Amino acid sequence: MKPIAFSAFSFWLALLLAGFLGIHITGSFVRSQKNHTLIFTKENTIRNCSCSADIRDCDYCLANLMCNCRTVLPSTIEKTTYNSHLTIWFTDTSVLEMLLNFTKVWDLKLSFCGTAPLPTEYLAIWGLRKLRVNKVKGWFPEQSVTIYSSSNNEKEDSLAVQNKDRQMLAHISFLDTSLFNGYSVLKSYSVENVSSITKHFSSLLYSNVFSTSDNKSYVVTFIY
Repeated sequence: MKPIAFSAFSFWLALLLAGFLGIHITGSFVRSQKNHTLIFTKENTIRNCSCSADIRDCDYCLANLMCNCRTVLPSTIEKTTYNSHLTIWFTDTSVLEMLLNFTKVWDLKLSFCGTAPLPTEYLAIWGLRKLRVNKVKGWFPEQSVTIYSSSNNEKEDSLAVQNKDRQMLAHISFLDTSLFNGYSVLKSYSVENVSSITKHFSSLLYSNVFSTSDNKSYVVTFIY
């Protein structure tokens, strides 16, 4: 009987250790995953969520279930920098203006959850490297455009040499919100070595907010 008892004890001990190691490995894997930010509007409220996995576009119930979300008052929203992936679900352009205008975002996904056509309005976004757009309702496949990547370092160095009398090279993108109407393929083009946005694009909305003596050289990208 003693060998049997010892064997049973060894079995349960091994099972207990396996369970402990499984929990530890799973916990380490979850912690190693980098959360991304999801912001959406629903019933006149703004929800700011931290998600460890991608959520199906415009699935508000799933986002509230799977992500760590909190309600944000419009009056408390401040300009911030998003160094990781940011996703925004929206139904009109007002929330985009509030969240994105002159905000620094590296990796951005915009998902249009509405049905009414959007007007031609322009959003100014600092430092945008990659953009993905999607229209959930309607014939509009997800599209993406890479504006800037790490492979551009050599080009950036060249521009920096050309503008060595200036203090900073800044990237700014102007996004046309009517692109979500789906009339054409997502496009972009960039203008480099812009010393003054006010002078080069005087008719552009927001051009008056840029100083003419800020010692910056701009790479200006238009997305439409």
